[in-house]
Amino acid sequence: MRKAIIIGAGPAGLTAAYELLKRTDIQPIVIEQGNQAGGLSRTIDFDGNKIDIGGHRFFSKSQKVVDWWLHFLPLQANGMAENIQISYRDQQAAFEVDKKTTGSPGDNEEDVMLLRPRKSSIYFEGRFFDYPLQFTFSTLRKLGFIKVLKFAFSYTKAKLAPIREELTLEDFFINRFGKELYQTFFKSYTEKVWGVPCRELPASWGKQRVKGLNIGNVLKHAVRSLFYKSKDIHQKNTQTSLIEQFLYPRYGPGQMWEKVANRSRQMGAVIHMNTRVVGLHAETNTKLKSVVIKKAGSDETEILEADYFISTMPVRTLLRHLNGIDIPASVTASSESLQYRDFLIVGILTTADGLKTDVTDNWIYIQDKGIRAGRVQFFHNWSPGMTRSPDSRWIGVEYFCNETDQFWQQDDAAIAGFAVNEMSGIQLLDANKVQNTLVVKVRKAYPSYFGGYRDFDKVKQFLDGIDNLFPVGRNGMHRYNNTDHSMLTAMATVDNIIAGRTNKANIWEINTDDEYHEETGTAD
Repeated sequence: MRKAIIIGAGPAGLTAAYELLKRTDIQPIVIEQGNQAGGLSRTIDFDGNKIDIGGHRFFSKSQKVVDWWLHFLPLQANGMAENIQISYRDQQAAFEVDKKTTGSPGDNEEDVMLLRPRKSSIYFEGRFFDYPLQFTFSTLRKLGFIKVLKFAFSYTKAKLAPIREELTLEDFFINRFGKELYQTFFKSYTEKVWGVPCRELPASWGKQRVKGLNIGNVLKHAVRSLFYKSKDIHQKNTQTSLIEQFLYPRYGPGQMWEKVANRSRQMGAVIHMNTRVVGLHAETNTKLKSVVIKKAGSDETEILEADYFISTMPVRTLLRHLNGIDIPASVTASSESLQYRDFLIVGILTTADGLKTDVTDNWIYIQDKGIRAGRVQFFHNWSPGMTRSPDSRWIGVEYFCNETDQFWQQDDAAIAGFAVNEMSGIQLLDANKVQNTLVVKVRKAYPSYFGGYRDFDKVKQFLDGIDNLFPVGRNGMHRYNNTDHSMLTAMATVDNIIAGRTNKANIWEINTDDEYHEETGTAD
């Protein structure tokens, strides 16, 4: 039997494994260094309260991806689609009824997707604004007449005299929104995410992530939404940043990937958890032969041979582990200079009255220089299944940083205390009602588009020269892919393996098409 080594049990790796099982006679062997399936899309359980790392809306303009999701987790019968303004307490009541009639989680009616309303806001200068920005009387009143005039003037200026050569992300934003709107609602949050000024980020980041978003589209959507709410889960004619609803697993994104992992095992996949790849050996300069793996807590290694190698590990780590291939010095230099942005989230559990306002958002962007937090998630608004008790509120405060930062290196108690103080400082949280906290740190959450990325084509060309190696997913391709993009790269890889195709251009083209652009700075 032919075999494929798959490095990483995240969305890309598990999609590749399942597609190989379904469409070929190749046995996938998945190597995962963690103890959970899902990678960045895993769900962390904290005494029955569940954390979604970074927030993962299940939304795609690819019919193939949506069908794939619904194959594993079908849409709940009532779907909660008819009334997208349904209250949290009503959602929880319906959830409790379902739980009594369906029994324990497993292959039953609890393994479902919910259809969720999308709602997010921006916190700016002590006030909350709908995101995407709604040009309503309330918004105009909060901004003030002078501010609105500045928006209009700078936007008009950007349209009449645009920056001709967009070199930086700042150029990109100014051309589409005007300088005033960019500085108000985009600059601070984006710079928190990446840790560098927007003028140091390439315009290509914006062209990948927010190409279809501009004031014209926002205004058209706002007017349309006054008269019509789409119940189409695909929303193919809606810009991704403007979607009104999305699919979401009842118990968070990890429910999907645990389901895929279990199904793959049943079909013949081998999945090694708590295991790292510590070496890759080549037979020739264009063909890999084996990997060396090592179990956590063990000094022993094992060699596994295979016909195909699918990697979601960070590119820099992959090249460090390659043996038996001549790697040009320029490729090594480019790879070693690739940078990443790390991420941590603080889960804060509080009583129902611990939130000072009745927040209905999935998340809130903190567009304020004086607050270190970048975004706040409200897990109980994602799904009633994300909290153990209907009388609790469960939020996640997100911080973007580097593991070398002093903030990251503090102990968990200090980080959690800082998050609680920031949330009480902006009147979201009553610190006296906090019941428990959890700090989760994620290294290399975001492949960065500065530093060595400018020479990434050298690395890409070198990797493409290894015929049976297929980099996929976010870190595997050093690209800010979302879940559906990562899955599509895995599906395209299986297509290539079936066709005997070694040219990987079709894989790299995914998420360069207008169909797949996402909203600015989201962590999904």
